[in-house]
Amino acid sequence: MPTTLPRPYDLTGTTAVVTGAARGIGLATASLLRERGARLVLSDVSETVREQAGDDVAVLVGDAADEDVARATVQLAVDRFGGVDVLVNNAGRTLNKLITETSVEEFDAILATNARGNFLHAREAFRVMQETGGGSIVSVASVSSVVAFETQTAYAASKGALAQMTRVLAIEGGPHGIRSNAVLPGVIDTDIMEGVAENGREMLAGFGSAHPIGRIGRPEEVAEAIAFLAAPASSFVTGALLAVDGGWTAQ
Repeated sequence: MPTTLPRPYDLTGTTAVVTGAARGIGLATASLLRERGARLVLSDVSETVREQAGDDVAVLVGDAADEDVARATVQLAVDRFGGVDVLVNNAGRTLNKLITETSVEEFDAILATNARGNFLHAREAFRVMQETGGGSIVSVASVSSVVAFETQTAYAASKGALAQMTRVLAIEGGPHGIRSNAVLPGVIDTDIMEGVAENGREMLAGFGSAHPIGRIGRPEEVAEAIAFLAAPASSFVTGALLAVDGGWTAQ
């Protein structure tokens, strides 16, 4: 951990749960929180999350939308490290289809991961945090939570739900010392677009000009915002939707 890190940003002695931690924003966030001193419980549907396991990192492979997986993930944090101080609700899926081309099964699958999965982990972490004096829940929503884009009926509905869930948890959590915030990333340079279209990487790069800052974002930049919301430095911040979008939502 950098010796120059100011104490309000230090997470030494805390335990953080990060869902969807095998790649992209989740992987970058796990790396940064560990660097700042946090013990970690990481989950992902991909077996590759096991590569991060260590003395201060416990891992669990499973679907974030599964109630048993959510319970097991939070319980692992309690059993291994004594509790949960930070929950990063990052697991998510995307779908780019016009409403007339979207099946019920596809809609339900997106809502299951992006909304229900986040609800389940927040509920289980909330219960623990109530008993241990508080904590911080940080959810990874999207600019699609507040701005409409064609072909994102299911995705925008799920991320809009997550944004409102964030605010409700801030109200319910306040008396218990539980803060709830969300980051709203713009287009971020991850491999998520590779599963959307054959030319996904080219499409991704093409979004750069849509951001006033002139480029797409990096996972590490979103991770920094998440780490801020997780740390004591943001102790008076709750119910916030923090855009990390290169100015997209300012237009």
